[in-house]
Amino acid sequence: MSDVSPVELAAVASSLGDAGRAAILISLLDGRARTASELAFVAGVSPQTASAHLARLVDTGLVAVARQGRHRYHRLASPEAARVMEALTVLAAAQPRRHRIPGPRDRLLREGRTCYDHFAGRLGVAIADALLAAGAIIESGGHFEITTEGERRLGLLAVDVPTLRQDSRPLCRCCIDWSERRPHLAGAVGAHLASNALRLGWVQRLGDTRGVSVTPVGRAIFRDAIGLDLHLPLAA
Repeated sequence: MSDVSPVELAAVASSLGDAGRAAILISLLDGRARTASELAFVAGVSPQTASAHLARLVDTGLVAVARQGRHRYHRLASPEAARVMEALTVLAAAQPRRHRIPGPRDRLLREGRTCYDHFAGRLGVAIADALLAAGAIIESGGHFEITTEGERRLGLLAVDVPTLRQDSRPLCRCCIDWSERRPHLAGAVGAHLASNALRLGWVQRLGDTRGVSVTPVGRAIFRDAIGLDLHLPLAA
């Protein structure tokens, strides 16, 4: 049994019980850091309200803040905080839709998006499916086990699995996708794969959103490395 007290658990849970704070946390799920004024705009609240929300989220360990020059930047505090938000989005997506008509951004996020530090949506699930089909990973107890073939294929995507095995972070975790309801890759492998793809121009962000699209170069790389034939919208 966990040694976390009910009071401590209630404090974290209650910090999520506000639409403004939820909007802030959702916007930080792309892994990027933002100022309080940027998050105020995202949440549709005043700067003073955003500052109060952020103080609450920092106090409960969901958000971390770093100072750079005259600015203070906020981001999700840890992969564990991101995992909490990922799990809640799965639960929320299963609820009846109320008070909102899905728009084009919803469709784009379902095609491909960043989920904290890894890929999600159809893109993330397609990558996991291709690795499973190639015998590169094996699903086991909520984690993906990387095979010898997986080390080779992921190496073609600049993911150094032997080095990542020495890290304290879980190597390759199953993360259930809220839109696809099937697993994509999280953990150290998922994070490095996404970081490499964005850095090398295989995948690019869609403006200031969590949405991503695969470039023509990326499409060829994924096909050659893991046998993935993407049928997703390509970047221009």
